[in-house]
Amino acid sequence: MLSHENATSFVDWCSEVFDPRPEDRFSSHAPFHFDLSILDIHVALKHGASLVLVPEERGKDPQHLAQIIADERITIWYSAPSILGLLAQFGNLPRHDCSALRHVLFAGEVFPVKHLRTLTMLLPHPRYFNLYGPTETNVCTYYEIVLPVPPERTVPYPIGAVCSHLRAKVIGDSGEEVPLGEEGELCIAGRGVMQGYWELPDQTSRGFVVDPLGARWYRTGDVVVEDADHVFTYRGRRDRMVKRRGYRVELGEIEAGLYQHAKIKEAAVVATPDEELGVRITAFLSCRDAAPPSLIELKRFCAERLPLYMVPDRFVWQDQLPKTSTDKIDYQRLKALC
Repeated sequence: MLSHENATSFVDWCSEVFDPRPEDRFSSHAPFHFDLSILDIHVALKHGASLVLVPEERGKDPQHLAQIIADERITIWYSAPSILGLLAQFGNLPRHDCSALRHVLFAGEVFPVKHLRTLTMLLPHPRYFNLYGPTETNVCTYYEIVLPVPPERTVPYPIGAVCSHLRAKVIGDSGEEVPLGEEGELCIAGRGVMQGYWELPDQTSRGFVVDPLGARWYRTGDVVVEDADHVFTYRGRRDRMVKRRGYRVELGEIEAGLYQHAKIKEAAVVATPDEELGVRITAFLSCRDAAPPSLIELKRFCAERLPLYMVPDRFVWQDQLPKTSTDKIDYQRLKALC
């Protein structure tokens, strides 16, 4: 249940950070049921800017999207990283004049660094922002990418500092706040946090922790680390962490390792119960080339970059990985294939 104040507090925060102007031209790429659309539509409306609707039937065609950015003189683009990754790899960006772009915003999933590096090399002039937050809070932290992306960087960028209309804290398994530098679950309070889940009081109760002063903190389910500058780094989902051979494994770390391979376009890793192994790890991949790497090459590549207990048991190649209606990788459909 999201209130009017939830939305307007977020729109006002966007006004502080992104300096929207009447001459701006916002892309509207996200489906209207995706919370990214709140920024597209309402920030543009507040500032008298233009809103360019991206046709749904062409919304995943990278060459068409590049043409839209150029022809419509888009100044502020906001989408999931998967779309920007397609633009970087297949949008033929050097052939288009995208010089009007001044902000590129992305949210919804981790942006693989190699695709981000490619995009920023092709489009070096905009400012790039990593926006993070579940639907229950909309964006709650943000981080500006300082360009250029170093060639040696392989780990994803932080999710950043908490937005000014919200508060954040990191709690441990017992609900206590953990010291700086220690892993814990990110919790968010403030004007942007939802009221609860409609007619689901038990789920609402589980979704919040209440402090001694009566403040309600939404439990994001995301494991983070906060540094001395109060910048948060995402470590993974609690529900994507598994125990294997006595070690805790974050499936996103395996994905990050796989993305370092030059031929891998998309990577998604799922874990399923297994009688012999305890947990079986399957990597679903799509390839940039017609001929994917061999199993031996992939195993060797992973062994050089990951602890042995994190090397996937199985590799499955697909033309492209399935997506949800909000352009995120559909892990539930992949799990059904295991």
